[in-house]
Amino acid sequence: MNQTLSLERLIQSLQTLEQDAITYIHQSEQEKGLLRHTLLGPKSKFAKLSKFIATLPKEDRATAGQLLNKTKRAIEYAIDEKQEEKEDNLSNIDMTMPGHRPTIGHYHPTTIVIHEMNEIFKYMGFSVYDGPEIETDEYNYDRVNLPLDHPARDLQDTLHLKDSPYILRTHTSSVEAHILQDFTPPYRFVIPGKVYRYENVNASNNIMFYQYQGLAVGTDITMAHLKGTLDTFIKKFFGNDRETRFRCKYYPEVEPGVGVDISCAFCKKKGCAVCKGRGWIEMLGAGMIHPNMLRRVGHDPSVISGFAWGMGLDRIVMQRYGINDIRSLYNGDIMYKE
Repeated sequence: MNQTLSLERLIQSLQTLEQDAITYIHQSEQEKGLLRHTLLGPKSKFAKLSKFIATLPKEDRATAGQLLNKTKRAIEYAIDEKQEEKEDNLSNIDMTMPGHRPTIGHYHPTTIVIHEMNEIFKYMGFSVYDGPEIETDEYNYDRVNLPLDHPARDLQDTLHLKDSPYILRTHTSSVEAHILQDFTPPYRFVIPGKVYRYENVNASNNIMFYQYQGLAVGTDITMAHLKGTLDTFIKKFFGNDRETRFRCKYYPEVEPGVGVDISCAFCKKKGCAVCKGRGWIEMLGAGMIHPNMLRRVGHDPSVISGFAWGMGLDRIVMQRYGINDIRSLYNGDIMYKE
């Protein structure tokens, strides 16, 4: 976009922006807060247009300001209407009517588990987000504190696109890197999604699998918030009788880092074949977002802090549905238990 803009061009741009925004609102399933951030936030087209008022002749600035406010009100009104429409649809459901159960077909087990986990984290104030599966080396590695010579890169066998600088993301931490760059704190997101690694495919490993990432960024966020969040999730998802254990562990994206274990449901911490005699089962990795990642996007780590975690979804799904081969989740040739 040019550094200067005439009043006529601004009017045309605002009209186009308003039409595009209303179309986007009608088609989107995003929650109200995320819609508002997308369309009116600091990285939005609206914010970029508003900066050009200062370049207009003085006699046009008042008119331009009125037009900007009119466009903003129209977008906000459309967002509010969409929210009311969602609430009306829910209130119009007659709970006394008999439910309809399809005779065949149901959601994939991974989808069912993702939906359940999303609802738990939504209850705790998190929004659901995702990002590109085709990534750059910068977002997949550099921005998550994995420079070119970092040994942890060797643990993630990367799939490269032929004759291209792009790769398939090896973890959902790449989406965290985008969020840190694009959003202004405070915010909380969870990120379910597919990741890819060059693995020997067998009963426990696959070239594609799912991860579930989460992060919260703001002021005065501490490890206590991370522990409370994950402890609440584990009790709601696995049951109130499950306990959590936090162990010091190294992950390049966080400092300090922790491994989070849950008590074994089979032996009640006494030790068995499932937990390999330990009484605990490793669940996920987590920690406080590394200061290097915060500095990279212009945050002062002494003011802005945050926590993040990541877990593998496939083994959780396999445990719940009694599936002993990860390939069964992706070959489309299995009758799952409901």
